[in-house]
Amino acid sequence: MNHPLLSQHRRLFLRGLDVPARIGIHDFEQLAPQRLLIDIDLYVSLQDTQARHDQLDEVVDYDFVRQVVHERVSQGHIGLQETLCDDIMAALMAHPGVMAAQVSTRKPDVYPDCEAVGVEIFRAKPGVL
Repeated sequence: MNHPLLSQHRRLFLRGLDVPARIGIHDFEQLAPQRLLIDIDLYVSLQDTQARHDQLDEVVDYDFVRQVVHERVSQGHIGLQETLCDDIMAALMAHPGVMAAQVSTRKPDVYPDCEAVGVEIFRAKPGVL
């Protein structure tokens, strides 16, 4: 990839995290949890995440990313995917090791005539780009 962030940053990613979520504004979406697929890319400083000793505390842990998602989804009904993306993004960007992130959510079971409906957001800390 030629993404400028990759020249000085490591990209960590989580693809297709499948979580049941109470999300949506339509009546049929408020009856029960629905399937939500989440993709997350984190950009962390390449210099600050060298695993010199092959230890987890030297890098940003994937468990942190999953925990952020599961904690937010467990807080109760969410009306909009935009709200969920923004909340997840805020928690990810609060981590000192995360320099930029991209969060994508999609609901694959809303409409029978499309693969999914979703939202994506990208944010970088000041001075990163």
